[in-house]
Amino acid sequence: MNRIYVNPYHSVGHINRNIFGGFAEHLERCIYGGIYDPDSPLSNDKGLRADVLQALRRLKLSVVRYPGGNFASGYRWIDGVGPRKDRPTRLDMAWHALESNQFGTNEFIEFCHAIKAEPYLVVNCGDGNMREARDWVEYCNGKDSTALANLRRQHGYDTPHGVKYWGIGNEIDGPWQIGFKTPEEYARVAAEYAKVMKWVDPNIKLIANGVSNWRASDFVERCQLLIEHAGDLIDFLSMHWYVDNDADDFKTYMTLSELIGERLSGYEGLIRGMCLERGIRHSIDIAVDEWNVWHRKQMDQGGHDGVIYNLEDALVVAMHFNAFIRHAYSVKMANIAQIVNVIAPIRTKPDGMFLQTIFYPFELYSTLAGTTALNIYWTGDTFCTNDSAGLRVLDVTGTVNTEQKELALFVVNRSESEPAETIISLSDGRFNDTAKMFTVNADSIKAENSFDNPCQVTLRSSEFSTKGGATMQVEFEPHSITAIACAIT
Repeated sequence: MNRIYVNPYHSVGHINRNIFGGFAEHLERCIYGGIYDPDSPLSNDKGLRADVLQALRRLKLSVVRYPGGNFASGYRWIDGVGPRKDRPTRLDMAWHALESNQFGTNEFIEFCHAIKAEPYLVVNCGDGNMREARDWVEYCNGKDSTALANLRRQHGYDTPHGVKYWGIGNEIDGPWQIGFKTPEEYARVAAEYAKVMKWVDPNIKLIANGVSNWRASDFVERCQLLIEHAGDLIDFLSMHWYVDNDADDFKTYMTLSELIGERLSGYEGLIRGMCLERGIRHSIDIAVDEWNVWHRKQMDQGGHDGVIYNLEDALVVAMHFNAFIRHAYSVKMANIAQIVNVIAPIRTKPDGMFLQTIFYPFELYSTLAGTTALNIYWTGDTFCTNDSAGLRVLDVTGTVNTEQKELALFVVNRSESEPAETIISLSDGRFNDTAKMFTVNADSIKAENSFDNPCQVTLRSSEFSTKGGATMQVEFEPHSITAIACAIT
């Protein structure tokens, strides 16, 4: 018998809604033909796909990162503002494509307003320069009668955009990046970028590149040097990762929760140690501002747009959210990459769209997660792989809302074949008489959605009686994601 013990007052930290963030890059059909398609009858008067907006609103995205990604390291923001007829077409060296610049800063801001998300802009720290970066801040946020603020007004936006989050480049630690920099180079550049950007607007929050190249031997040095040179100016250190099951080994795939937790714990310790050594008093938080499942083998059949997700991928996405919640004291932003068409929860075609399997865990967590992360303790069945032993079959986390009257418990059953009988116990208080259960599941771990069969994996809900006690007994289906929402007294 599995057991989950819940103390509604044992908090590990406040949950920042920005962990439910997204990422949109000028890559294949994410922007053009995904978010923005002015020739489509499905688009609104701004050229934004109305069906995509409706789906994204269901995800309750808190923040969206833009314009990249690798694209950002060759992007000239000035090309993407002003009358569209005057915007130049450029060669995008990151993805070897032509960029029309018909969708740019102001269109992105309007898109964010449409889905009620905060914009997060990434400046060009590849082949760009700090003047270009600080100019973009002034164009977006300037309140005075300066040339750049007036240019924004001339473009039809009298009120400053008030962009709060700014990234200093993208994946500068990767040799694949335009403008790759050594640890010393990026630390100095980041400090100078941060200085002039905050001189323009002291209220912005800056995200510096931490680690994306996990095979490099210098990522610890990079983080140390960044905090030494720019620790007083930056607010977040980013980390990127993508995972896959290209080996087609379900059990090993389910152990990725351990790797995710280890990476976050190691990063937390590194940041804390350096801040202590440097006497930095303000918080430097973690932004996992690119993460997702990415099956690179599938790209041979259709690029990034060819990646189709199945149920086991949805389980791994749910385990990511469990990890972010367990590390709520340090992870204050996370951005799934990407949000439409490109390794994304939504796929479109000219006359419609469907929701990929990974859409549903995102919707589930974003909708039900409370304001406070709980330190959940659980025991029970275990499983083994060739490399791991004694891993708990259930992956569990929980939250409460501010008043501690509503509990949300999230459980991933990682067994391919066995249900998990589980007793859930409250250490303080009682469950309300009725609880709601939400489940993401299908007949097979390989089940996937498509244009022809869009509902193989969906989210279903039910209610059940708890009998108003301090314990309840629940059976979690094999290969499932389950959330239980219940008021407590």
